[in-house]
Amino acid sequence: MFHKEGYKILASSLIGLIIINLISNFFIDQNQRWLVILIFVSSFIMFALIAQFFRNPRRKIEKHPNHILAPVDGKVVAIEKVFEPEVLKKECLQVSIFMSPLNVHVTRYPIGGKIIYSKYHPGKFLVAWHPKSSEENERTSVVLKTDEFGDVLYRQIAGAVARRIVNYATEGTTAKQGEDSGFIKFGSRVDLFLPKNTTVNVSINEMVRGGETIISNPR
Repeated sequence: MFHKEGYKILASSLIGLIIINLISNFFIDQNQRWLVILIFVSSFIMFALIAQFFRNPRRKIEKHPNHILAPVDGKVVAIEKVFEPEVLKKECLQVSIFMSPLNVHVTRYPIGGKIIYSKYHPGKFLVAWHPKSSEENERTSVVLKTDEFGDVLYRQIAGAVARRIVNYATEGTTAKQGEDSGFIKFGSRVDLFLPKNTTVNVSINEMVRGGETIISNPR
């Protein structure tokens, strides 16, 4: 099962690779059939790699209304107190999750609540683990107003490879925990900004699954 954001890319890639293979089969001499086979195998591998970027496996998500769930699949690369200057404008606990090109790239709402802020920022394409990527890279910021945690911000951040962020969050609507909130094409990073005294259930380098791993219990 593939995410809807990948349909056009998958279709155009498949058509392009089919054309390349037809041309190679027609113009390459019969004495060089090995080259035709090499092009076919390379095309198959390339399409398989592109397809896995956009996979969206069926996942049974259990609702935990008073918990923060991981918004994406990936590895926890930071748990630290920082000052969030864009919206919250106060010290928060930041939990950062890095997605490699091999991870599922669907972004999910970490908790249910009213969407009170949703903004896209153009920017650079520093590597996702760079300390300044959260402030300088292309990114989107979304704030959910929740009963248990107050205002919770999550930020999709583009990286050196990711060149397109898709954000479905619309201000004034209600987010449902675990539902699809966007997509980062070809991997990158998502930062969560929680109340500074929040206790987290994950640790650095731990692998998490979007919509399944509990990041934090109620305070």
